[in-house]
Amino acid sequence: MTLDPIDRIAQALERMAPAPVVAPDFGVASAFVWHTGPDRLEPVMQVSRVDVDLLLGVERSRDTLLQNTTQFAAGLPANNALLWGARGMGKSSLVKAVHGALQVDYPDLKMVELQREDLPSVGRLLNMLRGVQARFILFCDDLSFGHDDAHYKSLKAVLDGGIEGRPENVVLYATSNRRHLMPRDMIENERGSAINPAEAVEEKVSLSDRFGLWLGFHACDQDQYLAMIRGYCDAHGVAISDADLRAEAIEWQATRGSRSGRVAWQYFTDLAGRRGVAIGG
Repeated sequence: MTLDPIDRIAQALERMAPAPVVAPDFGVASAFVWHTGPDRLEPVMQVSRVDVDLLLGVERSRDTLLQNTTQFAAGLPANNALLWGARGMGKSSLVKAVHGALQVDYPDLKMVELQREDLPSVGRLLNMLRGVQARFILFCDDLSFGHDDAHYKSLKAVLDGGIEGRPENVVLYATSNRRHLMPRDMIENERGSAINPAEAVEEKVSLSDRFGLWLGFHACDQDQYLAMIRGYCDAHGVAISDADLRAEAIEWQATRGSRSGRVAWQYFTDLAGRRGVAIGG
């Protein structure tokens, strides 16, 4: 039987259309990574994270994010959160640690990692998560936007939700080195070249204002740096005197030219390896 042109076009479009996205079994893991091409959520069987009690020097941010996440996990109102500030001070570690700390009491609390380059697909991801019994922390690490970068518009689907609204079982946690998610020179350039300077940057700068929580992370001092390392040593059973730890750790940070939680962990990793102590992820 010969098909008319409209039927042939319809069948061709059906063949070209991507297969419907099937939600995974969310019971198999506590965390997932969103991929596109094709769209899918890949389970992460073991999340790389540290215990929340080992994150020193960020106690106020830790307690605030833990309270916000507990409210969300319990089905209560909670805010999207932007963790911004100094590199290596535990922003992404805190998100993963808080999620891990609540797993026993709230096993339906899941974490989904979304890469910045995949932001244009976030609407499809939200449709997959909408109405699911589990609750999801949508985690976007190292978020920032450069010149002529329109990805920030996709982020509004999570923060504002458009006409449908953000799914009540989804909250967004993002980390960034920039408070306003865009370089300062980009803000100044647009202000200086636009007919209406205020309106030129308002849309992008106001993106960060849509996060209900702003948690700032600042460079640590030497005492905090040493306390971080001592905390790791005590938690993992690595024996070292205070004098040796201080001398080695200060020399380590001098060679790196910086002092941060990340540098503290890197020194501890080296120390544990030299002492023959396995520390896992």
